[in-house]
Amino acid sequence: MNKRQLILGLLLASILGGIIALGGYKLFEDDRPTYIQAPTQNKVLFSSYVSDSSYVVPEGLNFVYAARIATPAVVHIKSTISAGANFGYRSPFEDMFRDFFGGPPKGYHDQEPRKAQSAGSGVIISDNGYIVTNNHVIDNAEKIEVTLQDNRRFEAKLIGTDPTTDIAVLKIEAEGLPFLTFGNSDLVQVGEWVLAVGNPFELTSTVTAGIVSAKGRNIGILRERYGIESFIQTDAAVNPGNSGGALINLKGQLIGINTAIATPTGTYAGYSFAVPSVLAKKVVDDLIEYGVVQRAVLGIEIVNVSDPRLDIDVDELSGVYVNAVYENSAAEEAGLKKGDVIIKVNDDEIKNVAELQDHVARHRPGDKIRVTFKRDGKTKTVTAKLKNLDNEIKIVKKDDAYKIEGASLRNATKDELKEYEADAGVIIENIGPGKWQDAGIKDGFLITSVNNRPIKGVDELRAILRNSVGEGVLIKGKYPDGKEAYYGMGW
Repeated sequence: MNKRQLILGLLLASILGGIIALGGYKLFEDDRPTYIQAPTQNKVLFSSYVSDSSYVVPEGLNFVYAARIATPAVVHIKSTISAGANFGYRSPFEDMFRDFFGGPPKGYHDQEPRKAQSAGSGVIISDNGYIVTNNHVIDNAEKIEVTLQDNRRFEAKLIGTDPTTDIAVLKIEAEGLPFLTFGNSDLVQVGEWVLAVGNPFELTSTVTAGIVSAKGRNIGILRERYGIESFIQTDAAVNPGNSGGALINLKGQLIGINTAIATPTGTYAGYSFAVPSVLAKKVVDDLIEYGVVQRAVLGIEIVNVSDPRLDIDVDELSGVYVNAVYENSAAEEAGLKKGDVIIKVNDDEIKNVAELQDHVARHRPGDKIRVTFKRDGKTKTVTAKLKNLDNEIKIVKKDDAYKIEGASLRNATKDELKEYEADAGVIIENIGPGKWQDAGIKDGFLITSVNNRPIKGVDELRAILRNSVGEGVLIKGKYPDGKEAYYGMGW
C-alpha cells in the first residue's frame, strides 16, 4: 500500500466512524435523561435575585415576601440629647475611678455640657405616621429625627413612653406611609422562623433571620419595680442600632419589638429579645389614646414555683406562688391568699412570673380576669376586677399622671433651667396636703435627684418613686433663688 492509499483509507475510516456515532446518537436520542435538557430562555441567577415586579414568591420557606413588606416600614431614629458632663465627656479612667473611689476623676464635672446622640430603629404602624420604638432609644431626647427607607427625614413628636415595658410612641407629619400590622405573638411557636429588621451600626434596612428560641423570657434588664419582661427570645442577629426595630413572622406581621441582646461583648453573641406584640400593642394603644399607660395589677407579691428558695410541696414545678396579698387589692377582693399557686389567667396557662405579669398587663383597670390557682391540692377559679397602681379602678389621664401625693409636677423649661443653673429637673408646684407638704417642700422647688440619681423628667421621677414604695427617699434640688435643699421622705 502506497502513501496515497493509506491517507485515503484513514479518511474513509473517519467518515465511517462519524456516521456510526451519529447513527448511535439518533438511535438512543429518545432515551436521554430529561435533566440534561434546558430551555434556552432560562437564566442562571443568584437565589436572592428578583427580576421584576411580577416576581412571585414560591411557597414554603422563603424570606423574600416578609422582608419586602417590612423594610419600607422600619425607620432609622436619631435622638439628640442635651448632655451634661456625665454624658458628654468620658474619661478612659472613668470606670476605674468609679470602681475604686465611687466617683469620676477630679475635674470631670467641670467639662462643658455637650450634645450627645443615640441611634436606633422604629416601626411605622399607621399610614399617617405613628411609630413604635423602644423607650431607651429616645429617653431624655431633646430632638428626635426619623429617616425613612426612601431617605426622607422628619422631626418626630414624642406621644408617650412606658419605661416598664421599654416602649415609646412617636408621630411624624406624613400621609400614605407603608406600615406593619400587629400579629398575634401568642400564636408564635418555639422553632418558628422569624426576621429581625432594623439599623444595626447604622446599616439601614438590615434583615436577619432566625428562629424563636423561647418565649416568656425574663432577663432582668428593666430595672423598674413594675417592669414587665416576657420577651420572645430568638437567634436572629441583633446588634446596637436594632433596638426598636421589627421582629416579624414570614407573613410580614409585626410580632415583636426588638429590644435587647444577651452578650458578654456588647455585640450579638447568639440571642436577642423582643417585646411581644400583644403587650406592645396594648401599650401603644394606651399612649395614643390617653398619653399614659393604663397599668392594671392584681396587687400581689409573687415568685416562680420553681424558685429554689421556696420550701413548698407541689405536684409540679410550674406556676406562680403568691407570697403576699396586698390590702384592698384586686387579688384580696377576689379571694386569693398567700400560698396559692396561680396556673392560669383566663384560658392561658401560666408557667412563670413573666407570663403572669404579661397577661395581667394586657388589661386596663376595671377589666375582669379569671384566675385559676391551686390551694391545698384543689384547683379553684375566681374572677378578679383589676385595679391601677394607686389601688383604684379608673382611667388615668395624662394630666392626672403628673399629680403625685397632692402636688403637681412638670418638666422644667429651658429658660427655667438657666434660672436655676441646672441641666435638668422637675418643678413641683401647687403643693397641697400630702407627703411633699409634710416634708416641708415649698412651691417652685426643682427636683434634681432622688437617692442621688439625677432626674431628667416627670416620667423618670414617677418610676423611681413607684420603685421606692415602703422605703425612704432623699430628695435633692434647688429653689429659684439658687438655694439648694435636701428632704428626706418616707414613701
